[in-house]
Amino acid sequence: MAAAEHEWSQQGRKPPGTGPGERLALNGMGSFDWDLGAGTLELDEAGAAVFDLDPEEVDGTPEALGLRIPAADAARLSETVSDVLERGADTYGAYFMVQRRDGRDQWTHTQGRVLRDEEGRAHRILGIVRDATGELAQATQLRKLESARAKQTTIVQRTTEVLSRAVTVDDVTAALTGAGALERLGAEGLALGLVEGGTIKIIALSGESLEILSERRFTRLDGSLPLSQAVITRQARFVTSLAALGEEFPLLSDYLSRIRYDAAAYLPLIAQAKAIGGLVLFYRHRTEFSPEEKNLCLGLAGIVAQSLQRALLFDQEREFATGLQAAMLPRRIPEITGGEIAVRYHSAWSGREVGGDWYDVIALPRDRVGIVVGDVQGHDTHAAAIMGQLRIALRAYAGEGHPPSTVLARASRFLAELDTERFATCMYAQVDLETGGVRAVRAGHLGPLIRHTDGRTGWPNVRGGLPLGLASVFEQEDFPETRLDLVPGETLVLCTDGLVEEPGTAISQGMEALAHAVRSGPQGAGALADHLLDRLWERWGSGDDVALLVLRRAPDPGTHRAPRIHQYVHQADPEGLSDARYALRQALRDWGMPELADDVELAAGELLVNALLHTDGGAVLTMEVLPEPVRRIRLWVKDRSSVWPRRRTPGEAATTGRGLLLVDALASHWGVESRGDGKAVWCEFDAAGNPRSTA
Repeated sequence: MAAAEHEWSQQGRKPPGTGPGERLALNGMGSFDWDLGAGTLELDEAGAAVFDLDPEEVDGTPEALGLRIPAADAARLSETVSDVLERGADTYGAYFMVQRRDGRDQWTHTQGRVLRDEEGRAHRILGIVRDATGELAQATQLRKLESARAKQTTIVQRTTEVLSRAVTVDDVTAALTGAGALERLGAEGLALGLVEGGTIKIIALSGESLEILSERRFTRLDGSLPLSQAVITRQARFVTSLAALGEEFPLLSDYLSRIRYDAAAYLPLIAQAKAIGGLVLFYRHRTEFSPEEKNLCLGLAGIVAQSLQRALLFDQEREFATGLQAAMLPRRIPEITGGEIAVRYHSAWSGREVGGDWYDVIALPRDRVGIVVGDVQGHDTHAAAIMGQLRIALRAYAGEGHPPSTVLARASRFLAELDTERFATCMYAQVDLETGGVRAVRAGHLGPLIRHTDGRTGWPNVRGGLPLGLASVFEQEDFPETRLDLVPGETLVLCTDGLVEEPGTAISQGMEALAHAVRSGPQGAGALADHLLDRLWERWGSGDDVALLVLRRAPDPGTHRAPRIHQYVHQADPEGLSDARYALRQALRDWGMPELADDVELAAGELLVNALLHTDGGAVLTMEVLPEPVRRIRLWVKDRSSVWPRRRTPGEAATTGRGLLLVDALASHWGVESRGDGKAVWCEFDAAGNPRSTA
């Protein structure tokens, strides 16, 4: 000790801590007196110790302090003092850095009081300086801890919020692996596994290089891997060296050497006192897990476990409900002659709800077919069960040969007599594919959509009654039939409202979207059905189930030597007349007989106008080539009226009655034939263009 004191005395300095000022400096605080008028600054010994200045370095000027203060801090401190003096303030305080002799950076705090004369002019500043390193270090540490707690709280809140919206297991995995998911979890990689029997099935992987773990998608629950060990023991494991982990678990060592992570948390997923799976969180550049970080991982595992448990229960209930629903629908669609039928059914994407939508295809006597789509009120297993009973009852009534109106009336009575308050909407039609005749009835349901051979679509006006069940309750079991014609090559589309209803928009917009999709879709029934579901069901979303039935009558183009076209013209469709005339002219041009176009078009127009004006319904137009014995054109216009046309001799002032006279003058032959429940007016034109009027 004496030798040390001698060495300090030889340098003209006292050993630290021996003088009164040095003892004050140990407390880290000193004082100063700054005379602004004289420009002098007196610093006591304790203050000099704070600045780490020797006595000879303190010359009584403010500039002496600059020996230890970095230039940037000195400039900032000077600005603070100048600002106080200019504003007329009385006090100030500031933090700045002091660079000590041993190279350490010391945070220092100064606090001063400005003394002013009677006129308010500053003439003196008295103050203190102190070592603030410990104070700021503690504050910095507190801020770090507070920031870590805030980050952990944010991770838990965000994860809880995202997983609260997850309904299915797929939803949970999407929430854990989607955009920003790893950042929400505070990890760089993730693996999620579910217990299935005696194995763990990896159902989600996220993070760079982790795809190689998919090679071990199924692993035995025997403790041979760290995740299975965590699940069996129900104890989390925090690993800061994956290399050391590979030595303990040789089966995993090859995989661990190929993934780019340094640490991992193996967490069991416990729900209702049962281990349902395991979660692995991977980290880079981590050498330890603090108690707070371990608690965070355990908290995240608990949140994920609860979400997975709910999702597993939902998926089980959903599987049961959709299985029940599928069992209620027909397993096989009968093959038909003269056309093709395709059916599609899609369940809603989300929620436990299962709908009462259904479709059916019923083989009827005399080679006819019954087609139906319907929707029982409600979205639950009760609705699905009622749907199954109603479908079977309606099928039985139709199979007995009853007309469509009777089928729906009996089905309505059947539903009303069940122990339920549910009602159902329905669209049912009997179709004769040989003649194209359709007898359609509606019970509060959307009508059919028809795509014509020229690509146009239309919603025919099918009269309807009340929904099934309600009709019987209100004693209004009247379901009027509407007669339609389906010409060869035309398509009939029936669907439930889930295909045309979009949340927040009018159903008319959905109907127009369906019509547009049908117009732009492929010709085949199956391909068109897939096209409609791809375009519309996914567009509207997951709000409702969809039942879809597409029936297409087989096209009848004739043969190469005797081609044929068909066209249906609705009664309330004036554009249909012009489209039909254009189709006739185009066909005659394609068949090499353009010289007949004017006569054929004029005659067809007269016959169509006659049918549309004087009968109740539309008309079917057919034009074909008759090659034998003389190549000629035959034109048919079929309607549903049994009243035959009568050729008249109108007076000069008459405005009607000349249609058949024109046909007689233009055609080589014409006549009328009975056709089922209606008639067909026909006329022929020789290819040579030599008319012979014959009634």
